[in-house]
This record gives sequence, C-alpha cells and structure tokens, in this order.
Amino acid sequence: MSYPEHLAYPKPRYHGDKGEVNATFRTSSTPPDISSSGGSTHYLATDESTGGEFGLYKVELGARSAGAKTHFHKAMSESFYVLSGELELYNGEKWVTGREGDFLYVPVGGLHAFKNVTDEPMSMLMLFSPGGPREEYFERVAEVAQRGAEELKQFRIRHDSYFVEDFESEAE
Repeated sequence: MSYPEHLAYPKPRYHGDKGEVNATFRTSSTPPDISSSGGSTHYLATDESTGGEFGLYKVELGARSAGAKTHFHKAMSESFYVLSGELELYNGEKWVTGREGDFLYVPVGGLHAFKNVTDEPMSMLMLFSPGGPREEYFERVAEVAQRGAEELKQFRIRHDSYFVEDFESEAE
C-alpha cells in the first residue's frame, strides 16, 4: 500500500522540544466510580482528565439490564467496544448482537441504544469524542428520572442526550 507523501495530522498542540512527564495510570483493581444493582461504571478517562479530547468509561451491566433507549447526541460521537458477554446494540436501523471484540461507532447525530437481554452480566468500553462531562449524567440520571418526564427531558438535553421518547408527543 502506498501513502501520500504529506499526511494530514492535526496541528501540534504541544510546542516543547523534550516532552513532559504527564501520563496517568489507573490500575485494574481500582473500584468502580458508580455501582448500583444494575451494574457499575469506571471513569477511565474523563472530559476533565483529557482536556476535553474524549471520555472513556468501562461499563458493566448486570443480567437483563435496560441500558439506554434510542437517543442521539448533537455534540459528540459515541463508540461501544464489547469486552465480555453480549450486548444488544441499536445501530439506528436495527438491533445487532455485540459480542466480545465487537465494536459499534455512532457518529454525531446517529440514533443508537443498548441493552443486556441475556441472563449473564456483560462489560464494555464506551468512548465519547470529544469529551463531555458525562459523570453527572451517569451519577444522577436515575434520581432525576424519579422527578418526572419534563425534568428528565431537560436533564438529558443539558447532557447532550436527545431521547426519541422525549420528543414523540411533540411530533404528533
């Protein structure tokens, strides 16, 4: 395979000559940042820790976990990489079964959803690009859902999550 002589990389953002010691390391034994009866979430790389470049989360869903209904994002893409188990993924057109090593990329504006319909737990990586402050969303969505549909809708919108169900009655 031949490559063009001038490849287009992003413009440099680091302008030093020697590099810096600035990497972060998180051990696999670090406990999850959020745990509930339905699963857990590990904040591997947050919007804050990456300077807004991306957000990376390890999500573990218990058996028969609802996941997220059909929605899209206006500001970021979302990607799913299945580490173990099975996950039903909606790609905007149909449901597909993701298994260990499977990957789904959802561009900005792409409809998507996910759920665990099996009797076994599963684990995946979720990547948001560019990053966004997803932690508040993960930590508070269940609580806000108890307050009613309109407050949940506004919370979701504030977190760049546009759920189809929130806008169905407006379309009628």
